Amino acid sequence: MQAEFHPYQLIFKRPGGTSRGVLTHKDTFFLQIEKNKKKGIGECGIFRGLSYDDVPLYEEKLEWLCQNIDADYEFLRQELVGYPSIWIGYEQAMLNLKYGGNLYFPSDFTKAKESIPTNGLIWMGELNFMKAQIEKKLKENFKCLKLKIGINWKVEKKVLEELRSIFPASELELRVDANGAFTTAEAISVLKELARLEIHSIEQPIKAGTWQDMAYLCAHTPTPIALDEELIGVFGPEKKEQLLKSLRPQYIILKPSLVGGFSGSDEWIDLAERYHIGWWITSALESNIGLNAIAQYTYTKKNPMHQGLGTGALFTNNTLAQLELKGEHLWMKMSCAEIKI
Repeated sequence: MQAEFHPYQLIFKRPGGTSRGVLTHKDTFFLQIEKNKKKGIGECGIFRGLSYDDVPLYEEKLEWLCQNIDADYEFLRQELVGYPSIWIGYEQAMLNLKYGGNLYFPSDFTKAKESIPTNGLIWMGELNFMKAQIEKKLKENFKCLKLKIGINWKVEKKVLEELRSIFPASELELRVDANGAFTTAEAISVLKELARLEIHSIEQPIKAGTWQDMAYLCAHTPTPIALDEELIGVFGPEKKEQLLKSLRPQYIILKPSLVGGFSGSDEWIDLAERYHIGWWITSALESNIGLNAIAQYTYTKKNPMHQGLGTGALFTNNTLAQLELKGEHLWMKMSCAEIKI
């Protein structure tokens, strides 16, 4: 086999606000593997400032993979355990090499016979900007909205209160994502206010790594807590089990590009179900190539909850779209026969 990679920078149509700052672009890498004149393409979707493998020698490790592309699967997995975004790019490229076209996980989803329910993502910003996003999603018949919070809680709470005054929890599921923005003391207060508003869950209320505080919050929270950033950099079944046993969250959220690819996500799912912890899958601002592969994987897991998958519409220079939203349902485009960089 032969392999090569290409860097690519995705540009946001509009800067995306989070509690970690405003995003204007997203770096990524495309990995291409060729064998017997067949090609497989995968995306190494690194997330600057968040990915465990956001390190200076990242491209050197990608080059190492290309030079050792014929090595044994288990050997490569061990060598790349600290590079989850590279590993998922390898997994994707090998699957695409096997199935061809735009396929990674052939199913009724890839045949456009079934869809995936998704949540509508509301970015942080001025009150009117957030309201405009919400109105658009509601007109598109989304039944589950996810709001980024943690920049101005007073404004964000007002938005949630207005929403809940119009739509009861039975009609509209509301999730919030704090990205670790609150202190433990602030989180205790916020969790109570969210419970009053019947919020489905809050992602990462406090910073990752403060296990004692997080365990306390998970044990006493009136609003279900979903761990997100907390999972990053935790590798191997033993360490993953230790985290879940210690923190006992109500949910975990899996971003395959950040938590060890498809195989790493499988480990998390197996453990979560063993400990009766809910889970769902989200993308992490990948291009349409990575998003396509993650959506195909997500469908195979048969989770009936709303998933956090987009269509790549945030970027001005995305790759060819393989997916489309019809209302809140994500569908495969049958017209896309192959993947191009």
